[in-house]
Amino acid sequence: MNPWFGKVLILVSLVSTVIIRAPHGGRNRKVAIAESRMGRLEIALLALMLIAMILPLVAIFTPFLSFADYLLHPVAFTIGVVVLCPGIWLFYRSHADLGKNWSISLEIREDHQLVTSGVYRLVRHPMYTALFLQAFAQALLLSNWLAGPSFLVAFLLMFVLRIGGEEQMMLEKFGEAYADYTNRTDRLIPHLW
Repeated sequence: MNPWFGKVLILVSLVSTVIIRAPHGGRNRKVAIAESRMGRLEIALLALMLIAMILPLVAIFTPFLSFADYLLHPVAFTIGVVVLCPGIWLFYRSHADLGKNWSISLEIREDHQLVTSGVYRLVRHPMYTALFLQAFAQALLLSNWLAGPSFLVAFLLMFVLRIGGEEQMMLEKFGEAYADYTNRTDRLIPHLW
C-alpha cells in the first residue's frame, strides 16, 4: 500500500490538533493562572512532546529518516483510520467541554471549575484518551520505525510521569468533590480503567 495514504492522515491529525488547540490556547492566555506546577519535569515532558510532534514531519517531508521506512500494510492502515477518527473527535470534544479550564501544563486558572459533564462524565482524562488514540493511530499509519511510534512513546512517558501530580493537584483544589468524581469515573476508558 502506498505509504503516502498514511502520511496524509498523520498530517491531517497534526493540523487538526493545532486547529483545535489554537483558539483555546489564545483564549486561556487571558485567564490568570492561580497556581502553576511548571517545574523542570513538566518542561522536559512538554519539550519531549514537541519533539514527538516534529519527528513525523521530518519523516514525511525529508529523507533523513527514510532508512527506517517500511511498507504500509492495509490492515494497519484500516485500524489506524478507525482509531484516528474518534481520537480527533474526542480531542475536540474534551477541549470544548473544558473551556477556559484547559491548560497545556499543570495549572489551575482563576475561577477554575471542576468539569464533570460532557465527555468528562465518562472519564476523568478524555484528552489523554484522545491523545493515546491519535498516538496509536500514528504508530500504525506512519510507516517509519522511528517516527511512527515516536508520539506514542513520548505520550506514554508523559502520562506516567504526569498523571499522579495532576490528580493530586485536582484533589487539593477541589477536595471531596474531586474524590467523589474519581469514585464514579475511570481515568481513560469507561468501565475499564
